[in-house]
Amino acid sequence: MYQLFIANKNYSSWSLRPWVLMKALGIEFEERLVPFEAENFERYRHFSPNGLVPCLHDGEIRVWDSFAIVEYLAERHPGVWPSDAPARAFARSAAAEMHAGYGTLRAICTMNCGVRARPKEMTPALQRDIARFCEVWTEGLQRFGGPFLAGSDFTAVDAFFAPVAYRVQTYGLELPPEAAAYAERLRQFPAMREWYEAAMAEPWREPGHEAEIAAVATIIADERQAVPASS
Repeated sequence: MYQLFIANKNYSSWSLRPWVLMKALGIEFEERLVPFEAENFERYRHFSPNGLVPCLHDGEIRVWDSFAIVEYLAERHPGVWPSDAPARAFARSAAAEMHAGYGTLRAICTMNCGVRARPKEMTPALQRDIARFCEVWTEGLQRFGGPFLAGSDFTAVDAFFAPVAYRVQTYGLELPPEAAAYAERLRQFPAMREWYEAAMAEPWREPGHEAEIAAVATIIADERQAVPASS
């Protein structure tokens, strides 16, 4: 059975992508969650060649980086990418754009599932990133008929944008109606609900990630379970 090494569900957008895809497709795996600490590299190097998460183990094979994991799974399981060639080309392009781009969105709207916050500054670069992912979502939904980005089924492109759906909720980002409805659809997807509920119940807080969001946003509420006094 596959082993998928991930970090805190509250923070780890990269971990979410292969996790939610494998759940959606019914690909069995053992979850190995190793919480973030101040210094992760050497600890994570024990199971991940680049010292980062996610990392997939398939026997003696190690596959690191979320896009590489998705492509590895696509060679072995149907449904990772759409079967329709135009939809597949769109899905791969949009997923690759998400994987490599949207730097301002990542920097100002870091993933923190459990809090509600407002960015201290809606910079032009952030507004461009928001407009761009809305454009991609609208194109996919309209070209391929929805309810997912490349058609009727949840595929890898939806997995790559899944963390954005949580960012929209966390920061109260205002989207056009069609994009807002898609973000809500993602959040209500069963595997996404499972991830979110687990994130809310995590007993850990990682100071670096908490400081990161506090530096760029005003915290309005924290919906996570309280951390035990002994933690």
